[in-house]
Amino acid sequence: MAIERFDVVVIGVGTMGSAACSSLARRGAGVLGLERFEIPHSFGAHHGHSRLIRLAYYEHPDYVPLLHRAYELWEDLERRCCIRLLYRVGGLYLGHAEDPFIAGSIQSAREYSLAHEVLSRGQIAQAYPQFHLPDSFIGMYEPTSGVLRAASAVRALAEDARAHGAQLRSNEHVLDVTGRRVITNRGEYHARHVILTQGAWAHDVGVELTVTRQVLGWVRPIRPERFSSEVFPCFAISCSDGSAHYGFPLIDGVPPPGLFKIAHHWYDRPTTPDRVNREPEPGDEADFRGALSRYLPEADGPLAQIGICLYTSTPDRHFIIDHHPHDPNTTVACGFSGHGFKFAPVVGEILADLALDGQTDYPIEFLSLRRFIRPNGH
Repeated sequence: MAIERFDVVVIGVGTMGSAACSSLARRGAGVLGLERFEIPHSFGAHHGHSRLIRLAYYEHPDYVPLLHRAYELWEDLERRCCIRLLYRVGGLYLGHAEDPFIAGSIQSAREYSLAHEVLSRGQIAQAYPQFHLPDSFIGMYEPTSGVLRAASAVRALAEDARAHGAQLRSNEHVLDVTGRRVITNRGEYHARHVILTQGAWAHDVGVELTVTRQVLGWVRPIRPERFSSEVFPCFAISCSDGSAHYGFPLIDGVPPPGLFKIAHHWYDRPTTPDRVNREPEPGDEADFRGALSRYLPEADGPLAQIGICLYTSTPDRHFIIDHHPHDPNTTVACGFSGHGFKFAPVVGEILADLALDGQTDYPIEFLSLRRFIRPNGH
């Protein structure tokens, strides 16, 4: 069998891999994307129809410039593919004033002069009476926040990559990567550069990654008219244990129609992508049902669907985007789960920079593997 040669081979064509293929192909590189499942698929982190996008990022200040560019690139992709992916319906973040999520989001918005409004408990009750909140809660409203159609976005990125000359091959399992030599169950490929965007299947990247099972729920609201995007925003309610419940309004064009999405953002017991139970389990509904009955009783209707996706997290919950610790001709991007989807197109640009130029002008030092190296070198 003849060896095929490419400028860049991307292993894993999920969220970040499809974005990298798109950016590389639009820059004229010869690109091969290899995916062990379909493109898109429901076994990784982008399952579940929709993802939140927001600008006021408290997690680290250098995320905000990346997000400004991500918004631009999502809109560019919409224009190129003639599809709507981003719905700016606004976002409301709720919790105690001293909560790191609330205080940090407000600080981020002020530092970067982002449009926002801080709301008292009384103002929240007047503007959004759907919420039943403790008297001590405040809110921060961000008008630029919204929803991305997740699977549709991955599909659009893949189609855009193909339209610009990339070869994307699904259901092809990578068996071995040695330097720039990639062997799969179908062939052998050589590349000038290899990009690893394997999500939950990432390994040997110089730091331990944790994979957790995440539950997504959809219910039929008791009063659906109270939860349309015309009168109700995306939301995140901070919990005392550092987790959060989040959800989206009913948005025309965002599936599943007529269903209200809610989920618990936290890090469940560790698992592996090959061992995890992808079917609903007893107790899954309780992961989000209590938040509905407590905070949004008019949405607390019959269960319609439960979905399962995976988080893949680094020890500090920040992403890794860096050259591989053992090979400068390999770039690794992983640990995005929990808050990474919104960054996909700008991550694609960064990965294209690193593969083709060896460096990038984007502020990604805080995402490098060097942050995990202790002073004694271990």
